[in-house]
Amino acid sequence: MLFRTLRSLKSGDNGGFLWLARRFVSVSSIAAIDMAAKDGELKVFIVAGEVSGDTIGSRLMVSLKKLSPFPVHFAGVGGSMMSKQGLKSLFPMEDIAVMGIWELLPYLNKFRVKLKETTEAALLFQPHVVVTVDSKGFSFRLLKQLRAKYGQQGLVSPSHFHYVAPSFWAWKGGEARLKGLSEFVDHILCILPFEGEVCRLNGLAATFVGHPILEDVFKLNLGRGNIENEWKVQRHSEEFQSQFGIPAGATIITLLPGSRLQEVTRMLPIFSNTMKLLKNYFSELVTVIHVAPNKHVEDYISRVIHKWPVPVILIPGGSPQMKYDAFGVRPHNLLSPMSSAIDRLDFDNYNSELNLIQASRVALCTSGTAAVELQLAQLPCIVAYRAHFLTEWLICYKAKVPYISLPNILLDSSIIPEALFQACTPTKLASLLMELIQSDALRAEQVFAAEKVIELLRPSERTIGNSTLQEFKPMLPDYTPSMIAAFTVLYSVKR
Repeated sequence: MLFRTLRSLKSGDNGGFLWLARRFVSVSSIAAIDMAAKDGELKVFIVAGEVSGDTIGSRLMVSLKKLSPFPVHFAGVGGSMMSKQGLKSLFPMEDIAVMGIWELLPYLNKFRVKLKETTEAALLFQPHVVVTVDSKGFSFRLLKQLRAKYGQQGLVSPSHFHYVAPSFWAWKGGEARLKGLSEFVDHILCILPFEGEVCRLNGLAATFVGHPILEDVFKLNLGRGNIENEWKVQRHSEEFQSQFGIPAGATIITLLPGSRLQEVTRMLPIFSNTMKLLKNYFSELVTVIHVAPNKHVEDYISRVIHKWPVPVILIPGGSPQMKYDAFGVRPHNLLSPMSSAIDRLDFDNYNSELNLIQASRVALCTSGTAAVELQLAQLPCIVAYRAHFLTEWLICYKAKVPYISLPNILLDSSIIPEALFQACTPTKLASLLMELIQSDALRAEQVFAAEKVIELLRPSERTIGNSTLQEFKPMLPDYTPSMIAAFTVLYSVKR
C-alpha cells in the first residue's frame, strides 16, 4: 500500500498526496481553552450553511462567550443570528444553502468557489478550533481540505468539531461511512440520544448534548422556573389572535414550508392548493405562514403571497416568541406525568380547554426542524415532503428507516401522518388535515407522544453527570445543549 502511494506521488497524483497528508497530519492535543490562555484570546472559525444551523451556531457563540475567560473572536460563514453575535460572514449563508443531490448540480461551480474561499479564510485566520454546524456536504469538504492543507504545510491542525451528526442511522451503509470521518473530524456534537455511542464505536469522539430546539424553552421561559425539569413553552395565544384581528371562531392552520429556497418553491404551491381545497369546509379559514430568515425565501414568499386563496398572516423568522404564540398552547396540567395511555384522557375536556386558548388548530410542515418545533409546542401536525424525482428515487432506494420525520423515527411509530414524494398532493394533504382537525383522539395522541419525544431529546443524565462537567458546574449557568456543546469545544482534548 505504501509503495503504491509513493508511486502515485511520483507520478504527480495530487489525490494521493492529499490522502497521505491527511493520514499523518498532526492534530493539536491541547484543549482550545489552554491555547486561548497562551494567546490571550480564543479564535473560533465557525460555519453554518442553513437557517437551523444559523440558530444553533448563534447559541453556541453565546455560550462560548459566557464560558470563555478570554475574549472570543469569530470568523467564518453564518446568517443573521450569528451576525448578531459578532460574526462577519465571508459571504451570504444562502450561497451554500442547497439541499439534495441533483438540486446541487446547477450551483456546483458556485459551491466550489465558496468552498475554496472559506478554506483560504480559515487558514488565514489561524483558529484555535474549527466548528462546522450541520450542512455536511459543505462542512465535511471544508474540514477535509483544511486538514489536508495543514498537513501539506507541516502545521499542527486545530481541533475540528462538527455539531449535528450526519444521519448515518437513516441510510443503508451509513454507519460504515462514519469510520472515514475520523481523518478530518475530531469530535461530533450529537443532538439525538442514540448517536453518540455509535460514533464512539466507529472511532469518533462524540458527546450527546441534547437537541438545540429545547433552547427555545429556555429563551422564552427565562426566569420562570427550573429549566432542567420543565421543558415546556409558555405562550400568549390570545394576544396573538387579538394582535392580528383573528375572529374567535376562525380555524387557523399553521404552515411551515421550509427554510431553503428550493424546498419552499416546491412546497408552497402544494400548500396553497391544499388550502384552496379546504376553504369550502370552514366558514372562516386563516393560514399562518412561518417565513424562514432567509433573504431568498422572504423575497419569494412576498412575491407569491398575493395569490393566496385564504386570509394569511406572515410570521417573520427570528422571533421565537411570535412563532410559539402562533403555534398555540396546551394547558400544562391537562396531561399528568403519571399518565401512560391515551385512553386516560378526558377527551371532552381536552377539546374544549385546548380550543379556548389555542391559536393554531393544526399545522402542515415540510419535513425538517419544524416537525420538532411542533412537538415542543404540542401542536398536532402533518409532515409533507417533495424533492427532485431523482433525489426521491435515491431516498427510496437507500433509506433504511420507514419514516422521514424525526418524531416518528424516535418513537418508531407513524404517530404523525406523512405525505411523501408522489403521495404529497393537495388532495392527500387536505384529506389528512381534515381527519386530524375533526378527530379529538388523533390530536390527543400526538400531544401525548410529543411529551415522549421531548423527553428523549433532553441532555442525558450521563452527560450532565459527567465528572468533568460537574467539576466546572459553578461556571455553567444552565445545562442547555449549547452550553454543554460550548464546554465540550473548550475543554476537550484530542486523545
